Amino acid sequence: MNSVDIRGQAAQYGNVQNAADGFTVPLRTMREGSLSVADWLNLKNMEGRVFQVDVGDFSTPIVGGGNGTILDADQPEYAMAVPTGTTIILNRVAVQCQTPLLATDADEAEILVIIDKDIAYAGTGTATAETPLSIRTDQKRTSACTCKSAFTADITVAPTADIELARKVITGDVNGTAVNALWGVLDLTYEPKIPPIVVGPATVCVYWGGTVATSGFAQIQWTEISSTDIT
Repeated sequence: MNSVDIRGQAAQYGNVQNAADGFTVPLRTMREGSLSVADWLNLKNMEGRVFQVDVGDFSTPIVGGGNGTILDADQPEYAMAVPTGTTIILNRVAVQCQTPLLATDADEAEILVIIDKDIAYAGTGTATAETPLSIRTDQKRTSACTCKSAFTADITVAPTADIELARKVITGDVNGTAVNALWGVLDLTYEPKIPPIVVGPATVCVYWGGTVATSGFAQIQWTEISSTDIT
């Protein structure tokens, strides 16, 4: 049987160009020539298109509930505006809250992750600006998303919880026990098997808080592409 010489184009993953529908593109190989079937999200990571934001500073958490107590739709602990023309695939949201002091029976604390699928957060309100970083550490690619945390004044237009992605709630009990004895652990890791595809304009928000002051940290990770690559 005669052998067939099939050749592909070896290329650096940091320089990938996406073609429009109907265009013929070269077969890609790894740089030493091997033909591999790789996970698409990992390929985007190799291109430097996976970003992360960390909320909270080293060992200093931020107070939930818009620097108060209960969850406040106008003052998320993290808000990310996905602009028109940009699409993100939300890979992971991890939140770790410090157990608050229990004040009365049935005090509660919670974490909530939502998507507003219609409006991109406009940048209003008092908050801390966050800089998304590619998790490919040598990559200088920048995110098109606007990310802010630790809101202490209202967003002009409160995000709408069109899609509730994840929630964690704990309730305390002081009846017959020492104060703070029956709090559960309040943390949440959202790593969906089928991650949501958020097509801008849209907003992703992360909240935490409760009937007592609740402080916490968060790590938000997403893959970012042009909307023309999927629409």
